[in-house]
Amino acid sequence: MQEYLRLENLRKAYDEKVAVDNLSLSVPKGSIYGMIGPNGAGKTTTIRMIMDIIGPDSGTVLIDGKPVSGDFRNRVGYLPEERGLYKKMTLEEVILFFAEMKGASRKNIARIMDEWLKKMSLLEYKNRKVEELSKGMQQKLQFITTMIHQPDLIILDELFSGLDPLNIELIKGILLDEKRRGTTILFSTHVMEQAEKLCDYICLINSGHKVLDGSLSDIKSKFGSNSLQVEYEGDGASAKDIPGVADVIQFNNYVELKLSDGADAQRVLKSLAEQVRIKRFEIMEPSLYDIFIEVTRVDPSDLDMGRA
Repeated sequence: MQEYLRLENLRKAYDEKVAVDNLSLSVPKGSIYGMIGPNGAGKTTTIRMIMDIIGPDSGTVLIDGKPVSGDFRNRVGYLPEERGLYKKMTLEEVILFFAEMKGASRKNIARIMDEWLKKMSLLEYKNRKVEELSKGMQQKLQFITTMIHQPDLIILDELFSGLDPLNIELIKGILLDEKRRGTTILFSTHVMEQAEKLCDYICLINSGHKVLDGSLSDIKSKFGSNSLQVEYEGDGASAKDIPGVADVIQFNNYVELKLSDGADAQRVLKSLAEQVRIKRFEIMEPSLYDIFIEVTRVDPSDLDMGRA
């Protein structure tokens, strides 16, 4: 796949604290790429260097193989972690203001504004002041200002923070539509489950260092399947004696078989089917959360990182 964004050996330190250390990654065009890691891992600093808000101490940011140029910010939609809107302006004024800052024409934005406001359930507030909106509604408004000029690259820092489940699903749908349109999307999150549902590619970051990167499918394949979830009829007490089964966890109506390293899930299922009648089974892949814990070898209680 064609590369759109490349970071080469980015480094940024504040006094003696190294926030980002020799970070390199490649973001394919038209993909959804997640930078994943606990709070304080260096994700926001990396995004600010991409946006040229702060300069790296060393390293390079390339867009389409070229250093970032002056018109880059007109082609990017950036939603920072620290939200910022003009509270005394109306929603219409805010949208027009931010769009014109990106070089979009007032006429074109006015033509599509109502469609965006309706999509985000904000149309009835079009002529109300920002300060009258709830925090979640303000976040949806800022998402509109990020998207409305149809950027080639969308960068979202902790996008889902503060949103309810319905609005999370709404925005996920919009991002998937943008991906189908060919837009490149880079977002950061400390909530692994969100990235797992959306991303084509990920980069796991911890303490400013890249721990792991690549396509989500390749990473999942590399770490393999480590458990089977099976619903069955019969006496499965001897499941623990099947070669390749390291542990058996019994639930009300199913059992989870933890597999040994290198175990063949198909062989385990075949052996179990000789003992009981299998009604349903699922090969459970390790989650991004579990992969992160494995590759960093840290105590989960020490991480400020959500599973959901």
